[in-house]
Amino acid sequence: MLVKELLNFGKEQLATKNIGSVDAELLLANILGVNRMELHARTIDVPQEDSDSIRESFIKAIAERLSGKPTQYIVGSAPFRYLEYEVGPGVLIPRPETEVMVDEVLHQLNAFPDPVSLVDLGSGTGAIAISIASETAGKKEVHVVAVEKSDEALVWLKRNVEKHDQNVRIVSASAKDALEGIKCDVVVANPPYLPDGANIPEELNFEPKQALFGGPVNGMEIPIEFIGAASRLLKSAGLFAIEHNELQGPLIAAELEKDFEAIALHKDLTDRPRFTTARRK
Repeated sequence: MLVKELLNFGKEQLATKNIGSVDAELLLANILGVNRMELHARTIDVPQEDSDSIRESFIKAIAERLSGKPTQYIVGSAPFRYLEYEVGPGVLIPRPETEVMVDEVLHQLNAFPDPVSLVDLGSGTGAIAISIASETAGKKEVHVVAVEKSDEALVWLKRNVEKHDQNVRIVSASAKDALEGIKCDVVVANPPYLPDGANIPEELNFEPKQALFGGPVNGMEIPIEFIGAASRLLKSAGLFAIEHNELQGPLIAAELEKDFEAIALHKDLTDRPRFTTARRK
């Protein structure tokens, strides 16, 4: 009865802020040490002596979520493709939209002879780098380097690389300065691209500003920096994939035209323009 009672309470509270009921389920599942589907699939017996502490923990978690704090920060993890990544203050939460870009990169990797060298610029949690390393393991020889300049994000990147035991090399550097003199086959990037001062959902205020905002007016300052880095790093015919917002596709294409060809705009799961791929001339 306690589980049902708490779930109903949580869902009612979150509904006052138009937050979906799934968040209540994720928060309670985390406290109980089960996955979300187990809340519905089986009866969970809570020992009487644990009831009060579980109730208090859940009420606190709901209050945190109502304050705008992302569920992923409260539970300490976020799913991305087939793996779970540790997250917390100081690192951007990986999102489903980026999974589609990873899918496209994995598809295009098949055109490259082994071994393939791949650089993930602005790696954050490492979700892109680790997913690619994990999903190509035993199928294709891919050497992955994750580049990240934020000390706070590097903590999470190192944790996730260690957690998933993938052969990902970590480099602490900005995109502009990383890997001088090195050439690679593939560069993947999810740079900060929101225009400075853009209106954002309340929960985004909890995530690091330097991972969200790409510069004044149109948010293109940092994406342009990443494009320059990709141009420097890539071998001829090397693949570049960069995420951006739904309005930046033409601006990204215009920046790529000097050094790249086969420029293609791709849509995300919601059918919005979300990332661009291109080949180094």
